[in-house]
Amino acid sequence: MILKLLLVIAVVAVVYFMFIKKKPIKNTTNEKPKKDEELQSNDMVECSTCGTYVELSESIISNNKYYCSSECVDKA
Repeated sequence: MILKLLLVIAVVAVVYFMFIKKKPIKNTTNEKPKKDEELQSNDMVECSTCGTYVELSESIISNNKYYCSSECVDKA
């Protein structure tokens, strides 16, 4: 008798956790940027002057803008 009762409770618990219990919804509006979303050295950035794309490691940063060459920095 007790074995049958435990078996019924176990089946009900499995059904509850598999189908009825809802998973929490993540809040995506106020999240900080993840480390995966930060710029890495092989990411491509657009030159502020001519619009060409260069790797971040090869770009020149001046006044918080990315440039592809010193000529573009001089033009800006």
